[in-house]
Amino acid sequence: MKHALIAALIGTSTLLASGSVLAQAKPEDVIKYRKSVYTVAAWHMRPLGAMVKGQMPFDQAVFLKNAEMVADIASVAPEAFAPGSDKGAETRAKPEIWSDAAGFKKVMDNFQAETAKLVQVARTAKDVDAVRGQFSAVAKSCGACHDSYRVK
Repeated sequence: MKHALIAALIGTSTLLASGSVLAQAKPEDVIKYRKSVYTVAAWHMRPLGAMVKGQMPFDQAVFLKNAEMVADIASVAPEAFAPGSDKGAETRAKPEIWSDAAGFKKVMDNFQAETAKLVQVARTAKDVDAVRGQFSAVAKSCGACHDSYRVK
């Protein structure tokens, strides 16, 4: 299942990123892709947060699997903000994503870096305390984007 989901997301992002397809992509399609990317990210963040909060027992294998998925999503997330996808179907993306492209790239790069670190920490974690700090860093990286680049 994980591999099929990743393949679908990466395949779609590859198509959207290619010049000719991107030029032909409707803003509504890019927005649908963007919403899908973040739906999948949220799905995999939930068990991580539940373990960190003590709402479910820490399971290193489950934590690692979900951390890897979030990191995979982080790697394709920037492609979900193609030029022109600020218009069209309902979107909560702020115009600052495109008007402050350097700032947006910085928060996306940080999201990717923090999720990659979470995977590294999760690989050797013996307990929830070993991942708590890095999970917090990932959550802060999400919040930085939501605070500046997403309509609440």
